[in-house]
Amino acid sequence: MTSLELYSKGASVWIPDPDAVWVSALLLQDYSPGEKHLQLQLCNGKEVRYPVVTPSDLPPLGNPDILEGENDLTALSFLHEPAVLHNLRVRFLDYSSIYTYCGIVLVAINPYDQLPIYGEEVIDAYSGQDMDDMEPHIFSVAEEAYRTMTREEKNQSIIISGESGSGKTVSAKFTMRYFAVVGGAAQQTSVEERVLASNPIMESIGNAKTTRNDNSSRFGKYIEIGFGRKGDIIAANMRTYLLEKSRVVFQAAAERNYHIFYQLCASRELPEMRSFKLDAPERFHYTSHGGEMLIPGTDDLSDLERTRSAFTILGVQPDQQMELFRILAAVLHLGNVNIQASGRSSDRGYVDADDRSLAVFSKLLGVEGPQMAHWLCHRRLAVGGEMLVKPMSAQQAVDARDALAKHIYGQMFTWTVQRLNSALCSRRGQTKSFIGVLDIYGFETFDRNSFEQFCINYANEKLQQQFNRHVFHLEQEEYVREELAWSRIEFSDNQQCISLIEGQLGLFDLLDEECRMPKGSDESWVRKLYDQHLTSKPHPHFRKPRMSNSAFIVLHFADMVQYEGDGFLDKNRDTVFEELINILRASQSELVAELFQQQGDVSSVANGSVRSGKRATREHRLTVGFQFRQSLQMLMDTLNSTTPHYVRCIKPNDLKEPFLFDPSRTVQQLRACGVLETIRISAAGYPSRWTYEEFFSRYRILLRGPHSQDQAQASCRQALPQLIPGPDQYCFGKTKVFFRAGQVAVLEKLRAERLRVAAVIIQTRVRGWLVRIRYIRIYWAIVTIQRYCRGALARRLALMLRHSKAALVIQKTYRMVVVRQLFLMIRQATITIQAFTRGTLERRRYRLMVAERAAMLLQARVRGWLARQAYRRVRAAVVFIQCCVRRRAARRELLKLKKEARSVEKYRELNKGMEVKLMQLQLRADQEAREGAALRETLRAEREATSVELEALRATIRKLESLKKEKPQPCSVISEKEEEERRRAEEKAAQEILQLTQELQALQREKDSFCKEREDLSARLLEQEKAQEECVRQAVSQASAALRAELDEERRKYQGLLREFTRLEQRYDNLKEMSLLTERTKAHRRTDSTQSLSLEPLSPTLLSPQSLTPLSLSPFQSAFPSPEEVRRVSVTSPSCERRAPVWSFETAMDQLMEMMDVAKDPAVKMKGEDLAHAYDAVRVANKFLESQVRGQHSQREEELEALRRQLSQAISSSSSAAQQQELLEAREQECVRLRRELKELRSTVSLRRLLTQVLPSAFAPETTSCPSRPKPAAVSGLLECRKRDETKLIKNLITDIRADSALALPPGLPASVLFLCARQADCSGDQTHARSLFTAAVTAMKAALKKHSNDVDMTALWLKNACLLHDLLTQHSPAQTLDSDNLVPLTTDVSDLIRALSDLCIQAYQQLLSITEKRLQNIIVPALLESETIPGLTSSAVKSRKRANSDPRRVGGDAPTMALVLRELGALHAALSRQDLPPAHFSQAFHQLTYLISASALNSLLLRKDMCCWSRGMQIRYNVSLLEEWLRSRGLQAGGAVATLEPLIQAVQLLQAGKKTEADAQALVQTCTALSSQQIVKILTLYTPNSDADERVTLNFIRTVQGLLKGRSDGQPPQLLMDVRRVFPVTFLYSPPPVLHAEQLVIPDSLKISFLRRV
Repeated sequence: MTSLELYSKGASVWIPDPDAVWVSALLLQDYSPGEKHLQLQLCNGKEVRYPVVTPSDLPPLGNPDILEGENDLTALSFLHEPAVLHNLRVRFLDYSSIYTYCGIVLVAINPYDQLPIYGEEVIDAYSGQDMDDMEPHIFSVAEEAYRTMTREEKNQSIIISGESGSGKTVSAKFTMRYFAVVGGAAQQTSVEERVLASNPIMESIGNAKTTRNDNSSRFGKYIEIGFGRKGDIIAANMRTYLLEKSRVVFQAAAERNYHIFYQLCASRELPEMRSFKLDAPERFHYTSHGGEMLIPGTDDLSDLERTRSAFTILGVQPDQQMELFRILAAVLHLGNVNIQASGRSSDRGYVDADDRSLAVFSKLLGVEGPQMAHWLCHRRLAVGGEMLVKPMSAQQAVDARDALAKHIYGQMFTWTVQRLNSALCSRRGQTKSFIGVLDIYGFETFDRNSFEQFCINYANEKLQQQFNRHVFHLEQEEYVREELAWSRIEFSDNQQCISLIEGQLGLFDLLDEECRMPKGSDESWVRKLYDQHLTSKPHPHFRKPRMSNSAFIVLHFADMVQYEGDGFLDKNRDTVFEELINILRASQSELVAELFQQQGDVSSVANGSVRSGKRATREHRLTVGFQFRQSLQMLMDTLNSTTPHYVRCIKPNDLKEPFLFDPSRTVQQLRACGVLETIRISAAGYPSRWTYEEFFSRYRILLRGPHSQDQAQASCRQALPQLIPGPDQYCFGKTKVFFRAGQVAVLEKLRAERLRVAAVIIQTRVRGWLVRIRYIRIYWAIVTIQRYCRGALARRLALMLRHSKAALVIQKTYRMVVVRQLFLMIRQATITIQAFTRGTLERRRYRLMVAERAAMLLQARVRGWLARQAYRRVRAAVVFIQCCVRRRAARRELLKLKKEARSVEKYRELNKGMEVKLMQLQLRADQEAREGAALRETLRAEREATSVELEALRATIRKLESLKKEKPQPCSVISEKEEEERRRAEEKAAQEILQLTQELQALQREKDSFCKEREDLSARLLEQEKAQEECVRQAVSQASAALRAELDEERRKYQGLLREFTRLEQRYDNLKEMSLLTERTKAHRRTDSTQSLSLEPLSPTLLSPQSLTPLSLSPFQSAFPSPEEVRRVSVTSPSCERRAPVWSFETAMDQLMEMMDVAKDPAVKMKGEDLAHAYDAVRVANKFLESQVRGQHSQREEELEALRRQLSQAISSSSSAAQQQELLEAREQECVRLRRELKELRSTVSLRRLLTQVLPSAFAPETTSCPSRPKPAAVSGLLECRKRDETKLIKNLITDIRADSALALPPGLPASVLFLCARQADCSGDQTHARSLFTAAVTAMKAALKKHSNDVDMTALWLKNACLLHDLLTQHSPAQTLDSDNLVPLTTDVSDLIRALSDLCIQAYQQLLSITEKRLQNIIVPALLESETIPGLTSSAVKSRKRANSDPRRVGGDAPTMALVLRELGALHAALSRQDLPPAHFSQAFHQLTYLISASALNSLLLRKDMCCWSRGMQIRYNVSLLEEWLRSRGLQAGGAVATLEPLIQAVQLLQAGKKTEADAQALVQTCTALSSQQIVKILTLYTPNSDADERVTLNFIRTVQGLLKGRSDGQPPQLLMDVRRVFPVTFLYSPPPVLHAEQLVIPDSLKISFLRRV
């Protein structure tokens, strides 16, 4: 298949467009040779006819979809301009990827936005990784240069170029930052800090705002970063090129001068700046040309502070900084010097004597004002051996003033660069190799181009030539390495254009010659150019414009540029009069005089020439062009001696809008920066390169017969001649197969055709199978329907016969029922009428009888009810009056009791008043006893009165009954009057009853409403209480969470400081060893290890600031006091204050005063004797109080029992419930008061114990005599170590113990032995010996940790011993033994030792994790992401294709797998288990390690496109499941170890989930809660189909996911990668160990500590 056959129907082509440069179109019909037009359809659906005269006029073909968004442009099948432009547009707009490879060039598009891809976590992700495995990034180029330098020991260069505003400076800054982090070995030393500090200084004095860039570098710079033998930065050097000094005196519209001037004007109100007499920038002539005073989003004042901080870091003293700012302020005032014209024809210029700007300028620089005013307007000439002074015109004087300003600024710039280089020079040894970073201007073309653009474009011509030759060289190296038969590739060489500029009689030669002419001018120079390069020897790269005689045109490699000749000579000379320089040399300012001292040719090369009146010296001055050529040649020599790496920065639009792509501007820069030339060179050879494995995996379906992966190369060699007829279209290499441009598209079309034929065959078979299945189903359905229909007809006939017979039976029965019902109805009606008639008659008679009886009963009931109501009212009133009287008496009694209670409270002091209190209690008890007796007497009298009254009532009742019997019966005849009265009384009673009933109902309803309202209020109050409780609970939980987070952060910072201190201590030890080795080279003498150990000083950790950090930040929850004030003092106070012990005498006194409620002011003045007297008084009072407490404890029990008996008697004998309740409450209050007093007495006793501990020496007799304090002699089961054996014990037990012997010991044996020995010394009173033992043990443990810094088992062993010794000391500390009567506290002050052991535990824990992390670091990504644990899953997937110029991976060695990761984790788990460490240690350690694994794997996944596919996600998920299963099998899932894997698990689920519909998007957002929005979008963007059945994620789906993510408030920081360096703070919970006895220890003989004696 030829290339013309690719122009078939449906093929994609590119056609030119005036707006979009290139647009995509589809062929509507096949192309046949000879056709004059192509029928195309554009993206908008419009059909066009494209003219084709010859086959060469055919439009470029589009690349296959598989290459859409390729990260390397040279991997495209069709390499041409529209393909490159489209690929960059897709990556920039659709994938938000600003970096793309183009062979060896990194194309960087400025996003004009802040992207979270430059953090330290990104640096960690790229550090040590292969450039081909990661996504394109500026860090990838920096890492490649760094690795090449360290591997090949050859100098490297990174060449960053591009237009103004394309991001060159930012790229250079990130490159240097990467080297500072990687070359600084994860910690920033002084050199790295100074390298980074040079950026703000150079930006302030060398950058300015232009129309294209707000921070444009107006000079070129080349920074050489020197590295030592270990790959660390030890020096740096900077070279600058072609500073734009003309900007000092003039700026174009909408531009600014250099940033430093506006920063000085913004800080004019600072006290140190007021002497400069500065004003707003619009008031100065040199800063007001452009009209732009401010840059949006920039604060000049803060930028100046940043610049001053950078100067300070680089060692520039503040006085020198002010001198530098003074010179810059003087330049601004120089521009405001008013030069006026005078004379008849205004041919003389002068300056007023009282010119304020000149006076300020002279004062700032320390020069004579009149001399400066004179020589600004005059010049000195040498005529005939005599010196003449000639006045200058006003314009000439202005030019001289501007030339002086530019010269001053240039000298200042040069001095600053020299000062930076002196600060960055090496002080740590000789530089082994360096990496140079070149930040230089790109090709420039404006409406008016002058000398600066000419020099810039000349430099770009030289760089482009070097770039072309290097690319050609690499291309040929690739062919040689693969042993291809190749012919020389021709590429466009711009040597002719360079010869035109720098060759003999070139533009620079003629310009220098014209500058040496006495009356040389720009016009004469341009005429010489015309004569030389147009008339005599026409040059193909030189032209003359049609409408101008003062301009010329140069055909550069990028574009044709027209230069205006005006000003070329003046800018090339760059002269300033010597008289002005002499005035500045005589300045009173040392810095000004230093700037303008004679420095020979060095000064001239850097700053141009100084013009004097002598012609002889003037002829030998160097021009700017000559200097620039010399410096550029030196740069080219340097670049040619190094391995270059190229970064081409592209400016996507001129509006500085984020992520806006202008195709015309981009294409223009691609042509100018050489990217398209790289593609053209690659396209001239074999641009498409596939390894045999990749080719076999992709195009296996095109191969005939069975093939295996092992025979990929043979299969490819056999099949390709049949697939591609032309043998010159491909070539076989050793490891790769190479294709000409377009052949990959041919293979893709063949593959698609083969898939289409296979699909047709599969569809044919499947459709036949489906039709047969459908026929069988229809046949069986018809048979089934017939069977069911026949059965239904038979059942219908039987049912009809059954219904006919049933109808006859129903009719017969129905007729019989109707007749019977009619008979029964008539009979029932007759009986009912009779019954109702008889009932009516009987009821009428009964009502008459009932009415008579009811009247009588009603009268009786009403009269009784009225009598009872009157009785109840009288009784209720009496009860109410009694209650009021009793309540008043009770209140009086209550007030009296409260008053007595308050009076009792007054006498609750510790030293007096207890006797009165006891007497009052006794009197109170007697009084209550008397009151009880009186109450019993009253109750007995009440009972007697009640019995008497009851007998009287009974007698009255008997009397009334007798009278009733004697009373005659009422007359049966009732008169009419009585009847009427009775009837009225009944009616009245009925009305009253009805009224009372209604009132009762109303009251009942009101009661119900009140009850309902009460229930509602109760429910509402309950809900409010619940809501308030919930709010309080939430607030408390939030506050506690915030406090816990703050505590964890403080612990993390403290442990980080401890880790940094350990590192610095290690460096100190290394330097000390080096110095000792240096001394021993002169006279070497061997010393015994025991002697060296005994002479070793105390470890700095015991006296370090970190060791004095309080235990609130320590991982141990110790019982020692550690208030927040102590932490602040230990961290922020000076070093001399921090050396004092935290638990000092003053601290104890402060706590004592707080507990005793004693004011601090008088207590501070109490010293020695006063404190002793105060303690005596307290001790006497405490003895009295203790005796009272012992007596009162038994008395309290008796009183409580007596009160209970009295209460029970009072309750049984009293009839008033109110009195019972009041008496009960009074007793309970008394009990509460007694308990409170007992608690206060106990706190007083504990206070006395604390005071005894504070002053043990002054009050030893009292302490000894106290029965509650055990004697030290009672302690047994200890070990005795003599003082002379202390060194031997430490040596045999810690220092010289072998690893195999140490691991065979029981866990914690060394710590137990050391504690028992020190405990025995403490009990015997030898505190110095005990403290010496503890200190030597801590020092020896630290030495053992350093000795076994790479051994997991030994580190775990010493972690166990340090923790055990810490817990033992904490358990026996005085503060901990206050609450325990079984333990005897240590008399030795061990608070600082406990803190030192706490730090040692942290150090051991960090060392343990560091060892495991180092072993895991290089195997996490290969094992978790790259290893194929499930065989054959990814064999058919589209694997990652390496870049075109990359070396194939060497096959050798076993690839890391998950088994290796689990083996390393198992080694750590076994080491911790062997030492019987607490489960909390396991949880915290594996929580940290699993976070490292998850973060490293996820970061690599987010930066590798080849890993983002379905099959790879399945592999990763299986690998993670193995890790999860391992953690669960060891019970580590509860400590958060499994939870840290959640982000990686969700990322893998994201790869495996559906990604098409909106429901899929919602499911993804709901599932991936542990991933940030940036991470989700990044994975979707990088997702690559692993087969033809899969598809890429559409942009609409990504936008849908982004819209859903905006509504999710996950509270996560907007970062892409996880922080791999995050360290979780460790917390060691205090667990009291069992009491140690020497008999319990099993000490093996191998320790050789038999000299210890059991006590």
